[in-house]
Amino acid sequence: MVGALLFALLTWQVAGHGPLRALDERLGRAVAHGGLPAGPAGFFADLGNTAVALPVLSAVLVWAVWRGRREARHRAADGGAPPRWWLPPLAAGLTAAAVPALVVPLKLWLARPGPPQMAGAVHEGFYPSGHGATAAVYGLAALLLFRGRRRTAARRAVVPAVTAAVVLLNAGVGTGLVRRGYHWPLDVLGSWCLAGVLLAVWCAVCDRWSGGRRTAGT
Repeated sequence: MVGALLFALLTWQVAGHGPLRALDERLGRAVAHGGLPAGPAGFFADLGNTAVALPVLSAVLVWAVWRGRREARHRAADGGAPPRWWLPPLAAGLTAAAVPALVVPLKLWLARPGPPQMAGAVHEGFYPSGHGATAAVYGLAALLLFRGRRRTAARRAVVPAVTAAVVLLNAGVGTGLVRRGYHWPLDVLGSWCLAGVLLAVWCAVCDRWSGGRRTAGT
């Protein structure tokens, strides 16, 4: 709900040329002409490209399907009710597909001009950032990796590290997009809010309908 409300607020400011939009454009120009190295910024910005993020998610989807089928067979052999193992990877694929399905119409509707470096681009509409939203696929992949796994000491150590890595990666993508002049800061922030809503929906769907959830002590 917080992500949805913040996204609505940012979209209203962008569409209505509100004070946040004016502040955003001043901040974007300052970052684009700041002292951050352009090379690393470009590298991180490229990590939000679908050509990079989607193969990562695809590999995790294949692994999740394999793991789900194996665990379902084991539970069936033990006489237990098999979970809907196919739901998390299926919902993850639909979540990834929802990113362009939502971002592209919003871009066309708002038609926000890009930063000065993007003058003469083949399209108008830079809010929300497609690259920023696509980078959230890494978070989706991490959720798939750890969902339903046993809460061992190793997992308790790895999960915070992976979470921090995903957060830092998305921060790097967003900073790189602004530093290279591909997007305004609000474009990136709006895409993060939208992605957060999609990830929350994925978690809610899986928790409600996937079945076979492990208890806290297993």
